[in-house]
Amino acid sequence: MIFKTEGVCAQEIEFEVENNIIKRVSFVNGCGGSLQAVGRLVEGLRVEDAVQKIKGIQCGTKGTSCPDQLAKALSNF
Repeated sequence: MIFKTEGVCAQEIEFEVENNIIKRVSFVNGCGGSLQAVGRLVEGLRVEDAVQKIKGIQCGTKGTSCPDQLAKALSNF
């Protein structure tokens, strides 16, 4: 699945979910090392557990963040 982000440096998030488990997450653009870490940390988690952990994280004054955008993408899955 591909999710187009809003209000963050990453342009999109590519992810795979199988049987409610996050199998793969990849951000296009953005802060490379940090976003690789976010992806690896949520891989293997149930969707609702990942969303609970990362929803609402803010990046500066943007009102959202790449992890928050991932939570939105997963919530809409």
